[in-house]
Amino acid sequence: MRIVFMGTPEFAVPSLESLVNSKYEVVMAVTQPDKPKGRGYRVCCPPVKQYALSKGIPVFQPEKIGDPCAVRKLAETNPDLFVTCAFGQFLTSDVLSIPKHGTVNVHASLLPKYRGAAPINWAVINGEKKTGITTMLTVLKMDAGDILLQREVAIDDNITAGQLHDKMSLLGAELLNETIQGIEKGTIERIPQNDSEVTFAPRITSMTGKINWESSARQIHNLVRGTNPWPGAFSFFKGERMRIWRTKIIDETKNPAAEPGTILTISKEGFTVQTGKGLILVSEIQCDNSKRLTTCQYICGHCVDVGDCFGE
Repeated sequence: MRIVFMGTPEFAVPSLESLVNSKYEVVMAVTQPDKPKGRGYRVCCPPVKQYALSKGIPVFQPEKIGDPCAVRKLAETNPDLFVTCAFGQFLTSDVLSIPKHGTVNVHASLLPKYRGAAPINWAVINGEKKTGITTMLTVLKMDAGDILLQREVAIDDNITAGQLHDKMSLLGAELLNETIQGIEKGTIERIPQNDSEVTFAPRITSMTGKINWESSARQIHNLVRGTNPWPGAFSFFKGERMRIWRTKIIDETKNPAAEPGTILTISKEGFTVQTGKGLILVSEIQCDNSKRLTTCQYICGHCVDVGDCFGE
């Protein structure tokens, strides 16, 4: 089977690697154009491109996948199947009509829940106990095609979005191969999505991680996990922006005895902070233009007192 793979970030690399190591022929890797990155705005190529080039796979980086020149180039590969995984562009009807067996997408949620760009982050932020990988047939509407296969993944109370991302990228690779084998054998049942159960996972922005201390201890803890490693949950402390990387729920039931955001106790384990409902321990932080520190390290060089408050 001749396959054109479309993907961009690190999440997609295991899926491409699994195809390269299978009996299938990957005839092209399609990915987003190289972009400036980091403080120096150095132009970097996407992880999928790096991997594809290391394996001698031709790489195509169209600005717009639906442009006529791009459509012709894709058609020239004479593909049996397109596979997409975190590609980052919507496929047009002209593109979708090219492969003989259609287009399979690897999506990081249990569809129809969490359609969109950031399903892993929002599953953690919203306190879900499980998520999963879905392979589906791509249609013109975002993440709305028929489900092919699904696998669940448990979400524990302390896993970060980054840790869950790595776990799910490997599962996605496994499920993709199983899906293509089923397509070849004609054994996969297409399951239409239930539109009444649809939820969405919009893009994460730099402001997604802003902490509202009026929220509960559980909600804040989930926000910290769900925005780790990017963009990071943050608040302000004594006029300085402070990212909060690690927390622990101390209590979920106590009503506020102080203004939410107030530091109630200071110990070697961290700051116990009042929230809108319950108490949370802040144990790892990072100020702008500084490195990550435990709260114990931070107080060695900064004045912190009980009664000090996080917030604007």
